[in-house]
Order: sequence, then C-alpha cells, then structure tokens
Amino acid sequence: MTGRQGRAFSRRTLIGAGLGAGAAVFAAAGSGAAHAAGAEGPAGAGSARRRGHAFLAAAMDARPELGDIRLTQSYTDQAGLFSTAFTYDNALAVLAHLAVRTRDGERRAVALGDALLYAQIHDPVYDDGRLRQAYNVGPYVFFDGVPQPDGFVRADGTANVGTQFGFTGTAVGDMAWAGIALSALARRTGARRFLAGAVRIGAWIERTGRTDEPLGGYKFGVDGADRKLPFTSTEHNTDLVCLFGRLARLTGDRVWLERQARARAFVRRMWEPTGGFFYTGTNDGVTVNTSPIPEDTQTWTYLALDTRSYARSLDWAADELAVTDHADRPNSTVPAGQTYEGVTFSSASLLADEDAPIAEFQPKPDRNGVWFEGTAHLALALRERGARGDEARAGRLLASAERAQDLLGTGQTVGDRPLPERSGLVSASSPLDTGFGFGYYPYRHTGATAWYLLAATRTNPLRV
Repeated sequence: MTGRQGRAFSRRTLIGAGLGAGAAVFAAAGSGAAHAAGAEGPAGAGSARRRGHAFLAAAMDARPELGDIRLTQSYTDQAGLFSTAFTYDNALAVLAHLAVRTRDGERRAVALGDALLYAQIHDPVYDDGRLRQAYNVGPYVFFDGVPQPDGFVRADGTANVGTQFGFTGTAVGDMAWAGIALSALARRTGARRFLAGAVRIGAWIERTGRTDEPLGGYKFGVDGADRKLPFTSTEHNTDLVCLFGRLARLTGDRVWLERQARARAFVRRMWEPTGGFFYTGTNDGVTVNTSPIPEDTQTWTYLALDTRSYARSLDWAADELAVTDHADRPNSTVPAGQTYEGVTFSSASLLADEDAPIAEFQPKPDRNGVWFEGTAHLALALRERGARGDEARAGRLLASAERAQDLLGTGQTVGDRPLPERSGLVSASSPLDTGFGFGYYPYRHTGATAWYLLAATRTNPLRV
C-alpha cells in the first residue's frame, strides 16, 4: 500500500488492468431531516440491528428475476457504481448474516457463500482458485452508452466480472476475507464445499503472494492482466493471520501454521513502539512506508493477533483519528442540527486539501468526515479489549452509527428498488479523502452496515 508519494493500491481501490471512467463517479449525497445528537438512535439498538440486517437483505434481493445465484450490491444506486458487488463486501455480508443468528441470516449466508464458490469455479479466464475484486449483479447501461446486459451469472454460465470499472484484479486481502467467510460457513454448517473453497483461496495466496523479501510476508496480489503487484500490506497480512490459522484448525494440516507465522511476523515488523501504532506496509519489501497511517491496521491487528502486546494501537486510533462531523465543517454534507462522532480513514484524511476535489469529478473532502466502517472496527475492538472506559466509548461510537442509519442517505435505492425505511449505514458522513487515492461518500454501503452488525453483536470476524 502506498500513500501520496506513490501509486495507491488498497483492497478498496481499483486494481484492474485499466482504470475506467467509473473510478470517479461519486458525488456528495443529501441526507435526512435535522436531528440533534443523542445517546442512542430513537428506536433503540435492537431495532437498529434489525434494520441493518434488512438493508443487507434488500441489497441481496434487489433483482429476483435473475435467479437464486446472486451476490449483494455493495453501494446504493446513487453512488454511480451500478450493480457492482465487491468480493470484500460480500464476505462481510456472509459474516454479518451469521452474526445475527437467525434462520434467515444463515440461509442468506449460505447463499452468498455458494455464490462466491460459483465465482471461483466459473471464472471466465482462470481456474486456479482466485476471485476477482468485484462482479456485476444486474444489467445496466455504462457511461459510454454500452449496455451490460447480464446478472451475476452471464448467459454463457461464467461469473460476470466487473470489467467496466476495471475491477478485474485479485487482492490478497479480498481473497483472505472471502476465505474467512467460507471458513465460518464451514464451521457453522459442516459443509465440506465451503472448506474446500477456503483451502483453494489459501493455496492461491501461498502461490501468488509469498515473498522472500527482507520484510517477508505476503505480497498484494495481481492486477487485471495477472501482473504481480509489488506492495506488501499490513492489513492483508493481518487478514492472513486469521485465515491461515482457521485453515490449520479446520484441516488439521500444520503447513498453515507456518504460513500464519510468516504473515504474523510481517505484521509485527510494522509495529512502531514509540508511537504505539502499526505502519501500513511496504512498497518494495525493504523499506517500511511510514505515511499515511490507516485506521484498520490499528484495529484489525488487535482483533486478529490475540495478544495485548499491541493494545495501544486502539488508543492511537481512538485519539489520533477521532473526528466530529457537523454542518459547520468545510465541505460537510451533514444537515444542520446533526452531529456524528467516530474516526476517519487515515492520518492523511485529517490533512486533506479542502479546496481541491478528492479526484476528478468528485467533491471536495471534509477533513472531519466520519468513516463508519472504521468506526465500527474500533467499537468492536474496544469491546474486545474491555479496558476501563472502553465499553462506554464503544457505545458512543455505535450510537453515532445508529443515528447515521436513521438519518443519512435517505431516499437511496438498490436496483431501482426503495430500501426499507432507515436501513443501512452510509460509508461516510461526508465526503472524505482516504489519503490512498480514493474517497468515501454518504451512500448506504454493505460493508459499513456489515461491520456495524459485527460490532453490535460483539462478533470478532478475525478471531481464529
């Protein structure tokens, strides 16, 4: 992962062979009526969880005419990504459906797991266990006027890879999360097909990502032309600590423990003991990239490493990335009378140029925009740690997310269908610049909603 000094790649960015015009289609969204900040959403946390799950269900069921093999659309239609379904978001949706512990949730998790397996088996080019960054799940007409006519399953039976936006590469982090989701299904259901799919993912990562560079670990993945990417990500290797550990337990094969140790060693090399945080990774396998410093490398490491040795990273994220968004902020899209607290994406987000668009055709950033996915990461990690004051702070963060679900992103749709009232979290309270070459915006989002549900149900998806 690189910062502003180099080309930016992350599991959230475009890693296709060519980055299409769709990379810059977001715009700021309007929000609901004014509401003063309070201790909790008006209908309570239980209702908020049910509405979050209702959003995931609606985003999954938006196109019933296209059949039962389907993925969940990642963002509402207003985001301009049409029917894009990111692999990472769908892995999170599997985990969130399992976390709610209902019959419907488990049914949906199994269906999404089977769709990930379908994509793995029916890739239009490769038969090596990989998944792509994203898929199309419904027809649309692209910005150039060319129709994309298929659902997730194309007329020839192949999985409908998101070529229009260049979402054709494969990142180790995306693969790891898909493997984590499949391993969770294997454990919950006992179905061998899910474990077999997770093992194929792990084997692809081992073949493609393993590196003997001085800093070690596993590299970033490949672009859409199958060229290996040179970066090594702390976030990705953190994901692998979980995936490889689970594969060791589920298969009984100790080779996965050696691979887990390799990923864990890289993560530990990224620790900055003086500041009490983890760096983002390396661009060349030799030199640690010291800027920007992202939120998820602080929270996911705590969730995955099963040690308190690095617990200060949560305090760093909670203190150094804390933001409060309201209408008086420059470039804020929060309506008057509303206030949201949480964390932003990275140290660079706090220094974003508020006079320049995040990218071409995109709005100017709000330095205090709340990243709700990361806010949920932090809330869950604080609940896991359980130090003095952690539960109260996590409660405030979750209450802020619940207010956002009530009030932000109203009137948005999935597949041109209206959503259940007050369901689903926007990815950010206002447009924010991540510092890694892309932004987040006030559109209801599968990933942010899933992470909220994981935090609200105290479900650690990275626990081995």
